[in-house]
Amino acid sequence: MLMRSMDYFAAFRLLICLWAVCASGLTFAEPWHRIVVTEFGNADVLQWESQEQIPEPGPGEVRLRVLTASASFTDVMIRKGLYAGLGDEPPFVPGYDLIGEVEAIGTDVTGLKIGQRVADLTVWGSYTQFAIRPATHLVPVPDGVDPIEAVALILSYTTAYQMLHRTVDIEPGETIVVHGASGAVGTALTQLAVLHGVNVLGTASAAKLDYVSGLGAEPIDYRSQDFVEVVAEKTAGKGVAAVFDAVGVDNFKRSYQSLSEDGYLVVYGMYTTSLQADAGDMLSMAAEFLSYQWQLLKWKWFGDEGKRVDFYSITQMRDDHPDWFQQDVGVLMALLLNQKLKPTISQVLPLKDAAKAHRLIEAGGVRGKLVLKVAD
Repeated sequence: MLMRSMDYFAAFRLLICLWAVCASGLTFAEPWHRIVVTEFGNADVLQWESQEQIPEPGPGEVRLRVLTASASFTDVMIRKGLYAGLGDEPPFVPGYDLIGEVEAIGTDVTGLKIGQRVADLTVWGSYTQFAIRPATHLVPVPDGVDPIEAVALILSYTTAYQMLHRTVDIEPGETIVVHGASGAVGTALTQLAVLHGVNVLGTASAAKLDYVSGLGAEPIDYRSQDFVEVVAEKTAGKGVAAVFDAVGVDNFKRSYQSLSEDGYLVVYGMYTTSLQADAGDMLSMAAEFLSYQWQLLKWKWFGDEGKRVDFYSITQMRDDHPDWFQQDVGVLMALLLNQKLKPTISQVLPLKDAAKAHRLIEAGGVRGKLVLKVAD
């Protein structure tokens, strides 16, 4: 009887404590989640991880409640350990870009307010419900912009916009070739070029030719057609003003042949090697990059005098010209807000399905952009 009374007394004390906590306005924190790369490898290494404590921003930082993140081929490279400059070893949170709401502001931060929506090019760290980000990296997102469409602009469309207008400065009426015109960056390049009055020849697989045509480009089946011959035919042998190529060195050589006398080849990746390389196989990537560098030297020594070749990197461009990044994202947001630009969203998946998104990207069936929805 004494023991039962003590049990009742302990239960009564627990109820009193619970009432005191509720009366004080305190609540028990619910766990939050993020995706973590547990090791370099296939999509199975992307794990849904629970966290208990919400991080607090330090000086110059803000905490964001992430609304959307995109899933890109670059994320696949990072997951496989094939991305040059990746400083972190697993485990780490992947994700190249995000749209989020400011939840908490650290000291020494100006120009931002609680509840404001912002965009960021994180490189990694966006597959999460909460993110701590440097305030200077954030770009305001206008009211009325859909975060699902907005996140498509940060990596893919900014890359496309800067290659068209910062690297090449393409002119209306000129003709360009976009390789992989149905992909995320290829779609962005095609849409932005057509919006600017540029003629686009876009390579794609047979199943995606109608999609590329719908973007406003003239499609080329890269399996059944020789794009070099198509370019020669379409331009009466003069060549195109620019080619945008992320396929691989062998393709770069043929793209170079397709240029006009003062044409511009813009390289922004090495898709074939990245897709075929095993996880952590940086030797294959290094060998492909050395092959590219050797080809650059041969073009410099023996190539056509007026033709130019450049390698574009969005992170290098942002480091060199942070004001350009802010300006260019702002231009794209304005185009979206004014309904002059409509990003192609292939599919929207919940954050926990990040592994599924990566598998879709590697299978090559994505048209436009895959978006991960984190919060409403």
